[in-house]
Amino acid sequence: MSKRRKYKFALFTGIVLAFAGVILAQSETAQTPTQTPTPGKTLIVNGKSAGAVAREIDGHTYIEIEALARSMNGTVTIDPDRILLTIPVTVTNPAAATPNVVAAPVEHGLSVDFKRAAIAELSEMREWRGAVGAMITYGLAASDQTASDYHDRCEDGLNQVSVSVATDADGRALQLLRNQFNNMTAWANQILAERKALNGARTANPSLQQNDRALQNITACGRFLNQMIVSGNSADDASCH
Repeated sequence: MSKRRKYKFALFTGIVLAFAGVILAQSETAQTPTQTPTPGKTLIVNGKSAGAVAREIDGHTYIEIEALARSMNGTVTIDPDRILLTIPVTVTNPAAATPNVVAAPVEHGLSVDFKRAAIAELSEMREWRGAVGAMITYGLAASDQTASDYHDRCEDGLNQVSVSVATDADGRALQLLRNQFNNMTAWANQILAERKALNGARTANPSLQQNDRALQNITACGRFLNQMIVSGNSADDASCH
């Protein structure tokens, strides 16, 4: 082969190889994503860091599922045709999750609303006790309507107190108030019945209140309840039973 033909062959071969290189480079460029993966972003789950496990690729965010499961104390199972992610569920308020269930009061001393209602109720009971005492001391005529009015007012007040119960301490104090109301009702009814029977020894004796054991317990319980409610701490006393 002459030198001129060798030169032409070498030149043709170089051109072909160069053209193939350009085509290969263009092919690789076409297959490369328009956006390269960005550095991992930190994933925060419920205030807890799961590490730099979130990445953006082509405008979409991808998260490592194993890291997500670990951050939520869960488990992940990868099968040939599915991925099973299990996250434990914690119910922080069982009463809210269960319909028609009333949450039990919690122990935090006497609540403000309960104290307000209970003090008003004690005031009504003192007025009731004073009216019955005045009837005995001054020999006043007994009135069914007046007696009923005092009883109904105190009963309504007791219902208001029960609505305001918010703590365990409120519940215990409410029971003592109920005891006081029941004792007041029994004592007032007895005095009214004896007054109607014209039992002067029981209903027209100024010194009767000093010797009336039931009245003494009612008075002592009322004094104890007032001190307890003002202090805000639940307690107990034998006079209220």
